[in-house]
Amino acid sequence: MHQPVTTNPFIIMLINMTVVFIVLIALMYLIKLIHYIDPTKPKAKQEPTPAPVVQEVAVPVEVPKKNDDEVVAAIMAALSSIGEYGTVKAIRPINREGWKQSGRVQNMNF
Repeated sequence: MHQPVTTNPFIIMLINMTVVFIVLIALMYLIKLIHYIDPTKPKAKQEPTPAPVVQEVAVPVEVPKKNDDEVVAAIMAALSSIGEYGTVKAIRPINREGWKQSGRVQNMNF
């Protein structure tokens, strides 16, 4: 009966991993070749995509009288965290009446 060439498990592991990676690399180049010579690929020119449309966000925000850079940055961070992207055109304090504020505070306590 024939004896194995090596019984060292690390050499066997290295040989097996080398074979697997060589096969994977060969498959990668085969897929690239298929994409390169694909006869079903349309030959038409691709038109450039237009720039994404930026939506203006109108969110009532209560800020101090003076618009500090930190306050503007915090407002932009809050808007972008909820998924609203755009440009802040103006930051104005909103007028709140006493009863409206009282109702909002009461609803927040529930």
